[in-house]
Parts: sequence; structure tokens; C-alpha cells
Amino acid sequence: MTFQLVCEIEPPTKPDLTHVRHQIGTLSKLAHAFLIPDNHLGRATVSSVAVAHEVQAMGGRSIACLNSRDRNLLGLRRDLLTAAAYGVDQFLFVFGDKPQSGNRAGDLTVRSMIEEAREFSPSLRVGAAAGLRPLPAWKRAADFLFVQASFSLDALLRWREANPVDVPVYAGVMVLASQPHAQRLAAAIPDIEIPSELVERLGEDRMAGVDAACEQVLRVRDSGAFDGVHLIPVARYRDVESRLHHAL
Repeated sequence: MTFQLVCEIEPPTKPDLTHVRHQIGTLSKLAHAFLIPDNHLGRATVSSVAVAHEVQAMGGRSIACLNSRDRNLLGLRRDLLTAAAYGVDQFLFVFGDKPQSGNRAGDLTVRSMIEEAREFSPSLRVGAAAGLRPLPAWKRAADFLFVQASFSLDALLRWREANPVDVPVYAGVMVLASQPHAQRLAAAIPDIEIPSELVERLGEDRMAGVDAACEQVLRVRDSGAFDGVHLIPVARYRDVESRLHHAL
């Protein structure tokens, strides 16, 4: 299987898909597929299913993320029906970040979402997210796994060796856009260890985060331990594309 690069799209927080289309167009020569988050960071965005449909209209492959935080069973069934009408058939099911306003729906878990999707249509491809900890047995029923973003190849390799699975596994790689971005991320997600030297470099070189992420993508590929990378370029997608275009 060819090493796959799944690029995450920043979905719009306003009813305008211009920026989405620009991301797709810029990364289309690089990405094998696009992942569209679902109200990521706990803020409202355009539906991931709608953006996934836009990706496909532009000739790309899409994976729509759906979280358990924002929907009950009826809402999930609505989304699956809408996706089927749009021809969207790949999903990543996640728990969801803490919402900026309102509360969690509390009706669904990722496990029950997978079960519901299987009942809706056995032909759907459904993935789950995995932290750098022992993989729950029920997540082995997923069609693919996205592993938590890490700045340590050794940590990713240790997880991979300790959690053998027979489905495609994609290692998470995130671009740090700036020193404040790195500091906010470290405060919000304690599980992610960011090397202090990288944080220092970000204060001196605005491209340090892009360079580190691109190097990590190539190291993951060369390790042969993963089927691909889930790349989160944030706002630096143009810089990422220019550096990886001839390297992959």
C-alpha cells in the first residue's frame, strides 16, 4: 500500500467556502484524502458532511469527522442520511473537545456511533481516534485508526509495537504555527509533549514548526510502521505544500 497523506482541512466558521476551496486546491497534489473536523475546538463550523461533499466535488477523497458530543441518535441518523445523499462514505468518529458554549448531548459514545453506522450501511468505512495508550478492544472493529498527534517518533513507534492491528493506521503530525500556538496547545492538551527546543526555535524562526512537521512526516514514512500520516497543517498549508511537494 502506498504511504498515504491525509490532510486536515480547517472548516469555516462563517457561511463561506472560499477558504476551504483554496485549501483543497493547494493541497490536492499532495493529499491522498482530506479530513474535515466537526465543530473542532468546541466552536460551531460548517457541517463536516457538507465540506466533505465540497471536497468530492473538487475531485478529492474525503473523510468526514463526526463527534459524539454534539448529537443524539436521531442527529447521527440524520447525518448518515445526508452523507449518503451526498455520496460521503468515510467517517472518523471522535468524542469531541469541550464545547465553548452549551453542554454535551450525552446520548452517544464513539462505540455506539460505530455500531449505528454499521447497521445503517455495512459499506461505510468508519475510523476511530487512538491516544498513545493501550488501544481498547472495541476500537479494533474500526476500519482505520488515527493516532494522536505526537512530536516524538519514538513514542509513536512504541505505541505501534504495543498495539498491533490489521487495519490502516495513520500517525498524527501537527504543524505549530507559532510560539504562542505551541504554548496554548501544551496548556490545553497535557498529553501532547512538545520539545522545549522546538518551542524556543519558534520564537526565532516562523518556519520552525513547518520544518519540524515536514521532517516528522518523512521520518514516519521511512519507519515503515504506519500506513500514512494525518497531517494537521492549520493555517500553514501553503508552506507545508511547498516543502513536501517534491519530498513525498
